Amino acid sequence: MGKVLIIGAGGVGQVTAHKCAQVPEVFSDIMLASRTLSKCEQIAAQLKRPIKTARVDADNVSELVTLIRDFKPDCIIHVALPYQNLNIMEACLETGTNYIDTANYETPDNPNFCYDLQWKYHDSFKDRGIMALLGSGFDPGVTNVFTAYAKKHYFDEMHELDIIDCNAGDHGQPFATNFNPEINIREITSNGRFYENGEWKETEPLSLSRTYDFPEGIGEKKIYMMFHEELESLVKHFPSIKRARFWMTFSDNYLKHLGVLQAVGMTSIKPVEYQGQEIVPLQFLKAVLPDPASLGPLTKGKTCIGCIVKGIKSGKEVEYYVYNSCDHEEAFKETGSQAVSYTTGVPAMIGAMMLITKKWEGKGVFNMEEFDPDPFMDKLNQYGLPWKEIFLKG
Repeated sequence: MGKVLIIGAGGVGQVTAHKCAQVPEVFSDIMLASRTLSKCEQIAAQLKRPIKTARVDADNVSELVTLIRDFKPDCIIHVALPYQNLNIMEACLETGTNYIDTANYETPDNPNFCYDLQWKYHDSFKDRGIMALLGSGFDPGVTNVFTAYAKKHYFDEMHELDIIDCNAGDHGQPFATNFNPEINIREITSNGRFYENGEWKETEPLSLSRTYDFPEGIGEKKIYMMFHEELESLVKHFPSIKRARFWMTFSDNYLKHLGVLQAVGMTSIKPVEYQGQEIVPLQFLKAVLPDPASLGPLTKGKTCIGCIVKGIKSGKEVEYYVYNSCDHEEAFKETGSQAVSYTTGVPAMIGAMMLITKKWEGKGVFNMEEFDPDPFMDKLNQYGLPWKEIFLKG
């Protein structure tokens, strides 16, 4: 039915390639491309059907344009670095190709975590007659769809939203991140932000915490408030929300190591001179930490990510919890990647499916919650991320 070009051959790219390959009736032709061709070929060798592979530098718009014009995909799934979002969007504009990513644009020297620069492409994409679907991962992505589903089916007005992300997996390493270390550590060490009564309020990094009792046998875990980009789009598109927060779990061991690395300057993104050349400490740290893709066979346990929504339906107060729990070992058995990559790669595939099958249609730049959530929610159940819902009140 459609051709898809996947850019990025890390853990998420591996999952996305596996899941697209499982649906030949939608993805009739697949290409996987990255800066390192051998990674693409390694992933291609795992699949039960042939796919094409290519080398491309996603920092180079002309290289991207040449590859896109040669392969002629119906859409691009960008699962490489968020630094490259705008380059790939530019290439999509030049070639008239639909675009999907899983995280908002960032610059290497400023973890700005906002959609402004991508939203500014709306008119250009609209005029070109193509669509950009932003944040088709889990958070952002599925959490946006969860919120839209809650509003469509259970609320007249949503007043409070808490997005809670728990990784209860254990990989046995002294210190490692479950996705790109540079992006992960930039997020965690940045100031937190939450939305309340029409204003954004800033907090010191990980300064607010509480305990939450997770389902699926996970139990009580400490969660820390931080900022995540889906909050920005959700309060824009659901203006009845009066408070919106994002919470994530971190182990004491992880925070202990991170605190030491911060104290000695290893998480800094400001270049320093070393033996006559400039290096960025965080990028050097990324080079010496375990590759997240290597954690797949080591990680046991589950993730649990969901949304708690409070609001009003027919004049009555309602509190609603919708979530997914994903098992690391089951994810690895299917795709060779742990659950953090799996929970991002599956929604990336489903987002592309929505676009190619025209379940979601539009010209311009969109966030996930702007479309009908029901077909996406159905596909989550079908392709490995089943969800559950609980009414905590009402």
